[in-house]
Amino acid sequence: MVEYRIDRRSGVATYVQIVQQTKQALRLGLLEPGDRLPTAREVVEATAINPNTVLKAYRELEREGLVEARRGLGTFVRKSLSTAPADSPLRAELHAWAVRAREAGLEREDVAALFTSVLDTHFAESKGDA
Repeated sequence: MVEYRIDRRSGVATYVQIVQQTKQALRLGLLEPGDRLPTAREVVEATAINPNTVLKAYRELEREGLVEARRGLGTFVRKSLSTAPADSPLRAELHAWAVRAREAGLEREDVAALFTSVLDTHFAESKGDA
């Protein structure tokens, strides 16, 4: 089951963080069709956020067709976004790179900016080649 981590300093709305973390878990194969998401109560107890915020996130995921609410049973994953499983060799390489970046003195924000810059460059070139 996914455990949500809320960063109140990020500037990203709490419900958006829940949506993003759920999608990340779907992409990594940590959540698969049929899996139940934590109940709103469970998320509230773990994160101390408003239950309506959790419900708003779950409604957004449902609107996108990723989950479905089953009355009296909970919210369940409908479809996967998994193309890079959590045990992918690429993940191990990225992990090693992150370790080296941290040892080089880079902060999380520096690493994120560097990685995003490389992604933007790579995917901008890929779109242009198509």
